[in-house]
Amino acid sequence: MFLCTEFSAMKKHNFSAGPCILPDEVMQQAAQAVQELDGSGLSLIEISHRSAAFIEIMDKACALALELLGLTDKGYKALFLQGGASTQFLATAYNLLENKGVYLNTGTWSTKAIKEAKLLGEVVEVASSADANFNYIPKEYSVPVDADYLHITTNNTIFGTQIKTLPETDTVLVSDSSSDIFSRQLDFSKFGILYAGAQKNMGPAGTTLVVVKEEVLGKVTHKIPSMLDYALHGSKDSMFNTPPVFAVYTSMLTLDWLQKLGGIKAIEEKNNAKADLMYGEIDRNPLFKGFAAVEDRSTMNATFTLEKAELKERFDSMCADALINGINGHRSVGGYRASMYNALPLSSVQTLVDVMKELERTS
Repeated sequence: MFLCTEFSAMKKHNFSAGPCILPDEVMQQAAQAVQELDGSGLSLIEISHRSAAFIEIMDKACALALELLGLTDKGYKALFLQGGASTQFLATAYNLLENKGVYLNTGTWSTKAIKEAKLLGEVVEVASSADANFNYIPKEYSVPVDADYLHITTNNTIFGTQIKTLPETDTVLVSDSSSDIFSRQLDFSKFGILYAGAQKNMGPAGTTLVVVKEEVLGKVTHKIPSMLDYALHGSKDSMFNTPPVFAVYTSMLTLDWLQKLGGIKAIEEKNNAKADLMYGEIDRNPLFKGFAAVEDRSTMNATFTLEKAELKERFDSMCADALINGINGHRSVGGYRASMYNALPLSSVQTLVDVMKELERTS
């Protein structure tokens, strides 16, 4: 009843928060490369990372990242590293924290970033939305003049909030953009460091994109561990240690797919259409209630709850019958979370909306 014609009989509508849905053509190309890379007689996962074939892959992935963000030839370096965004919580502090690190606390991941930075030096939390279980983005705060950097999290996967306007600051702006990178247009030249785990909008888990303005590095007096040193990784073109070849290759394919689609401008229009459809039903349907403040709602992660707990089992069963996957909310919020990353088609959102309407009709 609710099946989408774009999907095969067994293909589910994947609303998983991450790892998440990737474009079908990327999955097919990646699967083929695991069997044999470009007629080389070798699998992607058995070639040397020092080979000409993989160096070309890495170079293309880095070039595509900068091009899509509008940062080509603007003094930025794109790095594909390991350890997830969680490692960057400490790495950004090691590379920038000399006197004082400043943080905007908007959720679980910024809280963890603060915890890691405190291991190294003084940290100031300029504002927090913890008072309302992180369901909004603080707007009124000032950054100390002696701050080395301001760290933000542009999108909060768990709570479904998103920073719509970047803060104006004279210090280095750092962002964890794991769950909304490449999803919407921003002035990316405002960032000194931008990092994102691949497993939301870019590729499989296993690599992390770090985009760094080279002039912000080299200003701390303490020693930086090699694996956390962005300048070192940059000087080695992300080859200081063996990179995760499959994750980098698949990320390269996804970035290439996005470029051919028309880049961030084109995908933003699709993402806005999905978000409008999803939130329109949440607001219209009396059985559901949105969690995040309306003005701060994420276009990537819609969080919502059922107004009648007794309908949960039935709604869950209806979603399963419609092949809807991954909409259970995080334990911090409860309820439901529909993650609508770049590769998720509008038709999947329509399927979920149809189920929500059917629940209302039959209740």
